[in-house]
Amino acid sequence: MDQIHELKALLLSPKSCVVLSHRNPDGDALGSSLALSLFLQSINHNVRVIYPSEYPVNFEWMPQTEEILIYDINQKDCELAIKNAELIFCLDFNSLERIDRMAAFVTESNAPKIMMDHHIDPEPFADLMFSIETASSTSEIVYDVIAELGYKSKISPLIMDCIYTGIMTDTGSFHHATSPKLFKILSELKMEGLNDTRIQELVNNSQPEKYLRLLGHCLHNRMELYPEHHFGLIYLTKEDYRNFDIRRGDTEGIINYLMMLKSVKIGALVMNQPSIVKLSLRSKGNISVQQICRQHFNGGGHKNASGGSSKLSLEETINKLKDALTQAELKLTH
Repeated sequence: MDQIHELKALLLSPKSCVVLSHRNPDGDALGSSLALSLFLQSINHNVRVIYPSEYPVNFEWMPQTEEILIYDINQKDCELAIKNAELIFCLDFNSLERIDRMAAFVTESNAPKIMMDHHIDPEPFADLMFSIETASSTSEIVYDVIAELGYKSKISPLIMDCIYTGIMTDTGSFHHATSPKLFKILSELKMEGLNDTRIQELVNNSQPEKYLRLLGHCLHNRMELYPEHHFGLIYLTKEDYRNFDIRRGDTEGIINYLMMLKSVKIGALVMNQPSIVKLSLRSKGNISVQQICRQHFNGGGHKNASGGSSKLSLEETINKLKDALTQAELKLTH
């Protein structure tokens, strides 16, 4: 494809690059950006990875996380890195509002901008766009781009770990957004020595004690079920955030417990964070929660896994969500 040739030409000589991803970076944001950074370093580019906010602690084991710049903490260093960049890579987001105040510096830069993302309706801010809605994750796209560039031999064990982490987390451990092509990629990585069990342990089985206490609280005190609508809800109040000292990543995976119930076909985790109410939605089968998040909560994602936010109160947000589900006239069957 023409874009691959254009990107290959941009990468021919060493350059200063920045790799950006979205606020509240998840496993795919880290996996894709660190994989790309390691690859670019392997072909002699100077790279800085920058996020608007901190990443969850269960990803601290990933390579070079200690070198990541966080805008909320090192504002001047991040701005300088973007200003001096000769190439700007935008990963796992397709709207500049997802990188908050860094957006202004990206817009002002004359450096070529390369987007790699799998979300729908990308904004046309990038010079090269590897926007593939059918991809499981941005990490899958990074793998494809490296392969298309002719550098498959550069996919080291560390890069494989990053790519697998991004794919595993964004598919909910392969519960959604999978494809035959994806499993072919995973098979190739496994043949090259990928230790997938190790990564599953590092990501999913390395939680602190408070995670289980928070989970117990959620299931016992904060879960609401609406069997007639096949809907389940867990909510967290500001008081919960204080009492359990909830930090970034502490709520990861809690929504999956709702989806274990046979009666639940749509699940929601609604979190009253200090400055905003965040929502995470999941669904089973042919039910799309992506549309609900896009239309009502300024969000999006996958058909079966999406998220959004609300500036309303927690109670108002929950009522709005219930109304949105009713308006969607979803045909749910037992």
